Amino acid sequence: MVSNSTGMHVGGRRTPWHLWIVGALGLLCNAYGGFDYVRLKTRGDAYLQSVGMTPEQIAHLNAMPPWMTAVWAIGVWGALLGAVLLLARSRYAVPAFVASLAAYVLSLVYAYLIAPMPGSTPALMAFQLVILAGCVFFAWYAMRARSRGWLR
Repeated sequence: MVSNSTGMHVGGRRTPWHLWIVGALGLLCNAYGGFDYVRLKTRGDAYLQSVGMTPEQIAHLNAMPPWMTAVWAIGVWGALLGAVLLLARSRYAVPAFVASLAAYVLSLVYAYLIAPMPGSTPALMAFQLVILAGCVFFAWYAMRARSRGWLR
């Protein structure tokens, strides 16, 4: 398919300008999640202290079971991969974002119902709701992009 001044074509459909903006926004937002994950894994308690966590909160986080660490990794890296795949106009952005959303919901269930974090604040809860809204948005957008033929 030939591209023209109105946009690139994928499978006979023009790729809309907002796909690039949503993909870039997803890349930027989710790169921070990757940065946070790597910093925690490489700097540990020193990093957690630097972001204002109390010793009680750090101990709670360090006691997280390995399966939750895997869930967290799926959430973080799935979202980042989803953004990259969206920018590549790949249909595989959908399962990456859906896996990330499912992992984030599971992490919220763990954090609020199974093993609540000591000293959780309304600001932290609001931040987590913003992240949840982002996860839902990116999964929805990728599904919409796939159904409209913008992804290959």
